[in-house]
Amino acid sequence: MRLKRSELAVLIFTLTYVVVFGSVFIAAGNSEFIWYVITLVIFLGLIAATQRVAQFPAFILWGLAIWGLAHMAGGGVTVGEGVLYSYMVVPLTPASELAILKYDQIVHFFGFGVATLVLWHILRRNFPMLDGTKTIYAFAILGSMGLGALNELIEFTAVLAFPNTNVGGYINTALDLVFNTLGAITAAILASFLSSASQQQANR
Repeated sequence: MRLKRSELAVLIFTLTYVVVFGSVFIAAGNSEFIWYVITLVIFLGLIAATQRVAQFPAFILWGLAIWGLAHMAGGGVTVGEGVLYSYMVVPLTPASELAILKYDQIVHFFGFGVATLVLWHILRRNFPMLDGTKTIYAFAILGSMGLGALNELIEFTAVLAFPNTNVGGYINTALDLVFNTLGAITAAILASFLSSASQQQANR
């Protein structure tokens, strides 16, 4: 399979940080994030295997790559006495289980926004009659929310399999799902603008 220049750039970027952070996690004996690296590699293989059919545009591929980097950095970069995932970026609420806005929440917002764009692209490519309709955005949002739930199951598996994970409790999970949903809705709005712009370009 011959890669386009833009696809090759994304692949090199992704493999670089996977190798760097994978080495860091192995050296530190961080079983939780080694598990996440393996999951990311499987996901990367899935995207690569379907790219010729799916034809994901460069901005979606870069979004996925940056999401992966943000996730790896969240567990591999130390900030104070904790990791980046626990870092309070903007203290919008008092420090508690309901603390907002943490790095973790930003990653959830961004990541599942990107997931929404992935699903939107797949839907409009396979069901062009839905392009620009409310249905395609609703299904993209709901699908992304479902992937968010799957992500929580993966984190739950890590909690059961590995001691001392950075996965939070019930409130943390609920906040993750809230930010997943907000990211999905925001991405759907962006997708609607992209779709309108594409249709206007086609009509010229």
